[in-house]
Amino acid sequence: MRFDPATLSYNSDGLLPVIAQEAETGEVLMLAWMNADAVARTLATGRVTYWSRSRQAFWIKGETSGHVQHLVEMRVDCDRDALLVLVRQEGPACHTNRRVCFYTAVRDGDEVELMAPD
Repeated sequence: MRFDPATLSYNSDGLLPVIAQEAETGEVLMLAWMNADAVARTLATGRVTYWSRSRQAFWIKGETSGHVQHLVEMRVDCDRDALLVLVRQEGPACHTNRRVCFYTAVRDGDEVELMAPD
């Protein structure tokens, strides 16, 4: 069966959440959004392409920073309303220059920063 991005369940803005995970280590890198065209572009090019909600434009990860995400595999969740992209990440994934976007833990009611910027 061929995959068709139109078969995914997008929200009212035509988007669905995408979790990026480092393929080799399993490290969760970030969460972003894609529309059907971003899904198709990612699959066609092998470069992970998101939809920027703030800029209302396509965002090819690493296009300006050089911190590229190369697609290894795309996975669809059981409800077809979220994606997991397994990637090979070059450099930090977070715009704060940290390896991952999930660098703050909540421990005993306090926020604890787990890593400094690279």
